[in-house]
Formats: sequence, C-alpha cells, structure tokens
Amino acid sequence: MYLKDSKTIVVKIGSSLLINDKKIIRDKWLSEFSKDVKELQRLKKNLIIVSSGAIALGCKKLKLNKKNLKLDKSQAVASVGQIELMNLFKKTFELKKINLSQILLTLEDTEQRRRAINAKRTFENLFNLGFVPVVNENDSIATTEIKYGDNDRLASRVAQISGADCLILLSDVNGLYSKNPKIDKNAKLIKEIKNIDEKIEKIATRSIGEHGTGGMKTKIDAAKICQISGCHMAIANGLINRPIQNILNNNLCTWFLPKISKLDARKKWIISSISPKGLLIIDDGALNALKNGKSLLAAGIKEVKGQFNKGDHIKILDKNMLEFARGLSSFTSDEISIIKGKHSNKISNLLGYVSKSEVIHKDDMVEV
Repeated sequence: MYLKDSKTIVVKIGSSLLINDKKIIRDKWLSEFSKDVKELQRLKKNLIIVSSGAIALGCKKLKLNKKNLKLDKSQAVASVGQIELMNLFKKTFELKKINLSQILLTLEDTEQRRRAINAKRTFENLFNLGFVPVVNENDSIATTEIKYGDNDRLASRVAQISGADCLILLSDVNGLYSKNPKIDKNAKLIKEIKNIDEKIEKIATRSIGEHGTGGMKTKIDAAKICQISGCHMAIANGLINRPIQNILNNNLCTWFLPKISKLDARKKWIISSISPKGLLIIDDGALNALKNGKSLLAAGIKEVKGQFNKGDHIKILDKNMLEFARGLSSFTSDEISIIKGKHSNKISNLLGYVSKSEVIHKDDMVEV
C-alpha cells in the first residue's frame, strides 16, 4: 500500500544479505533483487540503494576476520571492499540493463545543511539521468567521531535528505514481533506502528552477526528519524528472493508511519535551529512569482544584506521590508551582489563558472 504510493524509495541491504557466514557471496539473491529494482524502474519509481558489505567483502578478499579488525585496518579493508562491492553490483545489474552510480557519504554530509543540499541535488540529477545510486558510508576515511555506526541510521538520513517517501530496511525477519520469533513461537508480527513508545523500545532486542553491525534497536532509531521526516519506513525480510515484490504482493512487514507530512518536515528542517544569516529584498515581479509557487531568480532581487554562504538560511523581504518567506540560498551573499537584477543566462559570465539559475529553489523556500 505505502510502497505502491511512493515515488522515491530507499532500500537498505545488510552485509548478511550479500555474503553468508561462510563468506560465500549470495549471487543468486542479488540477481533476484535486481529483478525487483527493474520492476520499480518500470513503475517509474526513483530508487536509492544503501548497501553494507564493503568491509565484509574486503575481509573475504584479504582472508581476514572482521571481528579482529581495529579502526585503522578496517578503513584499509573497506577501501579494498568498496571495489569488490561495486563490481558485484555492476556485474549483476548490467545484465538487467540497470545503470548504477556510487555515492560515499560521511556523517557530516547529511548533518551539515550545505552538504545535505548538495547531496539532494546529486540524487535528483542521477534520477533524471536514469541511474540508481548505490550509497555506502565512506568507511575508508570516517573516524569513530564521524561515523553513523550502522547503515540503518545512514539509510534513514539518506531518506531524509533525498526527500524519499519510503525507506525499506531488509532484515533477517519479517518485521518487528511482539516477542523474539526465534525463541518464542507465540510471537506475533506487528503490522503498523504509529508511536514508538517504551513498549516498542523494549521489544527491539539487539542481534549481531559476524558481518552485520546492527540489530532491531538500530532499526527503531532509524524509524524515529523517518517519522519526523514525513517518510514511511518498513522492516521486511530480505533473505527471501524478490523481497520488494513480496512487500508489494503480500505486505508482510512492519510499517512505521510518519508523524508529519514530508512537506511540513522539510519546512521545519529549512527554518529549524539556525537564525537567518542575511536577507534579500525583491521587486513586485519576483514577489508575484513566489506567490505562484516559482523559484527566486536573480533578476527579481533588488538588494542583499548580510554575509552568508551557500546553503545558509536567509529571509526574503518585499520592497516595503515586509518578510514574505525564508529559504536556503544557492549562492553566497557576494555572488548575489554581483548577479542581482540580472537575467539568469548572464550568471555564468558574471561569476566565471556555470551555476544553477535559481537563487533560492522553490523546494528550499517556506512562506512565513
């Protein structure tokens, strides 16, 4: 139900789905999963894959045991494993004529506003080009202080910054159960969760294998991020073949429902926590364009005040100095001072480099 209605979908694949306990790559599973991806493309869905497995595949290549790795060595192993991981995806997905790209992220890329905006634009451009981004944490350079710690959290942040409608965490169980289904036959699958209360927190028992680092607790943490991002999230069984098809046909999973709409979540994100760094004064033509849902272009800007960088939160005022909206700037204040009042096709010549035409994109603006 929720999956069918989603336009942009993030799917997280754990290490244990790609490589088993005997360090054997699960080629058949990945081949079947590629059929799911092809079907989502046929349905005109935008898809992002968040995949673990770099360190696990690096360990396989180097004949090492992951449990004995220290941080500095695991970073080197991840560097080796990244190539193994993308080669595995490329070899499998090109048989279905699916184009892949790779994006490596660190915690700072999603926590810092300017980097998050750049990441969002990259995802959008890849969708327009017909590519499926494969995202992983940049384990080869991330230190303990700047690591997500698990790819469940990474996947939820990717869903948040990409404006995804739905996140699917593929696990080794059908979803969240009332009790541990591996030891209690009376355990029942919880189909929908609206509020993550103390009871749900207690149910989320932790389970760790050799290759994976997460458990049900990290999935609950991911669900909390999704709920305040306006994004539906599902925990589903990834061990079966065609796991996405199984959700579409049988809805056998646990759904976490968002607490607010995606639009409201983005508005809160735009204006949250940071006071405006500057302001733009616009003319009547630009004001009317904004009222009709358009982006703010340089031609309509009369004056710039304050010092700010790309991605900073700024105010938009009309000629009477009344605040109309707030938004995230695509240019620095110095750049806007150069291009204000000018047509968009003059921006490249004025700045000396090719840039986007919108000073503030409509999706990065909130009317106040």
